[in-house]
Amino acid sequence: MAKREWILLIIIAGFLLAGLGLFVMLQPKAAENPGLVIYAYDSFVSEWGPAGRVIPKFEERQGIKVSVISVGDAGQVLSRVILEKENPRADIIVGIDNNLLSRALEEDILEVYKSKNIGLIPEELLFDSSFHVTPFDYGYFAFVYDSQVLNRIPESLEDLTAVEYRDKIILEDPRTSSPGLGFLLWTVAVFGDDYLDYWQQLKPNLLTITDGWDSAYGMFTGGEAPIVLSYTTSPAYHVEYEESRRYRALIFKRG
Repeated sequence: MAKREWILLIIIAGFLLAGLGLFVMLQPKAAENPGLVIYAYDSFVSEWGPAGRVIPKFEERQGIKVSVISVGDAGQVLSRVILEKENPRADIIVGIDNNLLSRALEEDILEVYKSKNIGLIPEELLFDSSFHVTPFDYGYFAFVYDSQVLNRIPESLEDLTAVEYRDKIILEDPRTSSPGLGFLLWTVAVFGDDYLDYWQQLKPNLLTITDGWDSAYGMFTGGEAPIVLSYTTSPAYHVEYEESRRYRALIFKRG
């Protein structure tokens, strides 16, 4: 089977950056193989994600059927694409961040795609001059806490290692999750060669480490732990759709 083209719609991310997609830009396939298959991260297709609103509008506008398949978190999306490298099943990837970009390029699974709307994207976000990826959103990683449960608010990464937060923190796996990998790089940026020592100190306070953000945040809002690694935009969601300021982001001086 001939290699089908991959277009990576990428979340802009740095050591402390991440985000959720808002739209997709893609090209119709040949008539003999109608329809588009998209691999996406879980929250993209969740009830609060954009897929349910964006995809039907695209289908109506372009007259083409789109199938969106939830694969997991960013790392899982990339791993599946690599496994299917010799027999690709999807046309578009949504949700891989730039911490995973080098691996994607090394595996040679992407085709060049330069959108006619590329000029609408701020120049500082265009980090791939070869246009294997198209930025569509960005944001910041942050710990989010439940203000109705937590008595003392941590003010630094070091504070998170205090005994009072025993079993009160939920993280995501850096091997499979975009925010999980982002947090790992965050600790490397802050602690340098001592980052593993920090993780050893933090370990007793971790209730669990999930495969992806979706399950982690679900456990958090379900009351299983009062602190979760998420995004600065997470509290805004609760304000907008639930009219609640219960969940708040922690902003540390070092990230």
